[in-house]
Amino acid sequence: MRRSTSQAIIAVTLILLATGLLVLSLSGHLAPLQGLILHPLSGVQSWIALRVATTRELLYSSRDIASLQEEIARLESEVTQLQQEIISLREQAAEAEILAALLDYARAQPESSYKATNVIGQDVSPFLRSIWINAGSDTGFSRGMPVITQRGLVGRIVEVFPTIARVQLITDPEASVNVKLQQSRADGLLAPQLNGELWVDLIDQTVTVSQGELVLTSGLGGKYPTDIPVGQILNVRRRDYELFQQAVIQPSVDFDDIDIVLVITNFHPLPLEHSAP
Repeated sequence: MRRSTSQAIIAVTLILLATGLLVLSLSGHLAPLQGLILHPLSGVQSWIALRVATTRELLYSSRDIASLQEEIARLESEVTQLQQEIISLREQAAEAEILAALLDYARAQPESSYKATNVIGQDVSPFLRSIWINAGSDTGFSRGMPVITQRGLVGRIVEVFPTIARVQLITDPEASVNVKLQQSRADGLLAPQLNGELWVDLIDQTVTVSQGELVLTSGLGGKYPTDIPVGQILNVRRRDYELFQQAVIQPSVDFDDIDIVLVITNFHPLPLEHSAP
């Protein structure tokens, strides 16, 4: 009985207290007290919210960084691939341009038969100037066949294997080419020097040689067909007490930049071991 009475008193007290607080709150008398209590709680709440936001930002930013790194790696891979494709396209365009020029040259010289082949190597010795091409006896090539580009004479084949061949350049000190000067019609002999210069030797002293005059193969000696460009006269060396005059020439072909050549397959030179200079 006492216990029930005590509980009823407590309940009535709590109701009266709640009612009183409600009345005070509605009348605004508890505002200072609410501010005093809620202000610290608000600060705690703000601190917790800031830490939660920071933690969430870190979590999401780490994911964003990883995603960005993957995207950057993918884009770099695409850029590398595109650069390789551009290089390949440029190489193909350059090769197509060379082949077109070689085709034009071949059409302008219909009396000869040609086969195009790629240069795959070059000897770097100062005493042996030659290039290697990626075709040989299996393609029908044989020793002595002349090799040209659209610009002029390169040399001739001196060694043949089934799938490759070595071409002796006209700049090789052991090479010799019978030439003629286009304007003066003088004959001469191409004489490569160890320093890389090309001279035309044995030019008659009575002939007037002009700077810029074109030098062509003469066909004498049976090594090369006639009228293949060899170079142009740079300067003349003439001494009255000598039997012949000499001329330094600029070769028509850039021997440091040969990628594709034409082999004249229907020309039958004299055998290399018996051919005259």
